[in-house]
Amino acid sequence: MSGMEKYREEVIDTARAIASSGRGILAGDESTNTIGSRFKSINLENTEEKRRAYRELVVATPGRWEKFISRIILYEETLNQSTTDGIPFPARLEKRGGYVGIKVDKGRGEIHGTAGDRYTMGVDGLAGRC
Repeated sequence: MSGMEKYREEVIDTARAIASSGRGILAGDESTNTIGSRFKSINLENTEEKRRAYRELVVATPGRWEKFISRIILYEETLNQSTTDGIPFPARLEKRGGYVGIKVDKGRGEIHGTAGDRYTMGVDGLAGRC
């Protein structure tokens, strides 16, 4: 059995769950800079603990968001953060029925010698971060 065949059914099941009717993908992958801009607009210091607390609002707030969200894309920092009761964010989300993904790039960079063309950074070092 090839490597692809080994996970074929799992991939198909995951794709069906993510694409289920009436549900969508939440891009909760705000980088340190992006979330910092939001915090700055309300005069809040951009610290890891404040980012963790903000993200906890998304993953732990009671309600039925899982009825409408099938997948949540997380920022790399979020993978290592936990709720105040010690549950890692990815585990909390999966328990609620959300498939967890991760933003794998490191932002965009300008291609030198062009008129502002851009490229995705960080994909070249992905294997070392997984």
